Amino acid sequence: MKKSPQAFIYASIAVLLWGTIPTAFKIALAELSIVTMLGITTLVSTAVLFIIMILTGKLSLLRETTGRELLWSALFGLITPVGYYVILLTAYSRLPGQVAQPINMIWPIILVFFSIPLLGQRIPARSFIALFISLIGVYIIASQGAPLNPGRSDTTGVMLALVSGVLWALYFVLNVRDKRDDSVKLFTSFLFGSIYMLILMIAGGSFSQQISLKGVAASVYCGFFEMGITFWLWLKALQLSETTDKVSNLVYFAPFVSLVLLHFIIDEPIYYTTLVGLLLIIGSVIYQNRAKRA
Repeated sequence: MKKSPQAFIYASIAVLLWGTIPTAFKIALAELSIVTMLGITTLVSTAVLFIIMILTGKLSLLRETTGRELLWSALFGLITPVGYYVILLTAYSRLPGQVAQPINMIWPIILVFFSIPLLGQRIPARSFIALFISLIGVYIIASQGAPLNPGRSDTTGVMLALVSGVLWALYFVLNVRDKRDDSVKLFTSFLFGSIYMLILMIAGGSFSQQISLKGVAASVYCGFFEMGITFWLWLKALQLSETTDKVSNLVYFAPFVSLVLLHFIIDEPIYYTTLVGLLLIIGSVIYQNRAKRA
C-alpha cells in the first residue's frame, strides 16, 4: 500500500477515536471525581506510551535524556496532563460535551499569540481576524440554542474551556523548543504527570472511595485513546503523509463525530448553535493556516 492511503487510514482511525472521547469523559465524570478519573486515565496513558516506546524501538532514547530535559518534562507534566485536563474536565463537568469540546478547539489560534514571546515570531493581522471570528463562534456555542440569551450556559465552565485551550497552546509551543523525540517528550511528561496525580489521589482519598466499574472502564478507555494509542496513530499518519496539510485537516471531523455519539449515547440534544459556532471556529483556524501558507 502506498504511503498516502496508509496515512489517511491511520489519521481516520485516530480522528474517529478522538471523536469518542467527549462521550467517555461525560460517562466517567458521572461516576467518578475529576481527580480519580484523571488519575486512572493518566496512569493508563503512561503505561500505553511506555509500551509504544518499546515496540517502536525508542526506549533507548530515554538514556540520552539530560537533567535539564527532565526538568522540562517535570514542567510539561504539570501543564499536561495535570493542569490542562483538570481544567478541561472541570469544564466538561459543568457544560454539555458539545459545548466544552468545540470551545477548547480555539487553541490553534491562541498558539499563534504565544509564538511572539516564546518563539520570536510576529503576529499577522489575519490572526486577530481569526481570533475575533472564533470568539463569535464561542459565544454562539455557549448560547446553547439561544444566541440572544447566552446566559443559559455556565459562564465559569465556558471560561474554563477557554483556559484549557490557552494552556494546551502553551504546552504545544513550549514543546517546539524541546528538540527531543516526540514519543520521549510525551512519555516523560506523562510519567511526571502520573506522579503528580498519584499524590493528588492519595491526598484526596481516591483510594478509600467506592469505585464505580463503569467510571473506571470509561477512564481506562480515555487512557488508551486520548493520548496513548491514538497519539501514535496520528504521528504515524503525519510521517507517512506526503503533505501534512491534508491529514491535519481531518482532525476537524472529530467534533462532528462527537456530536453524534453524545446525542445517541448520553442523549445530549444537538443545538443548531453548536454546529454554527463550531463551523466558525474551524473556519477561522483553516483561514489562519491557509493565509499563512499563502
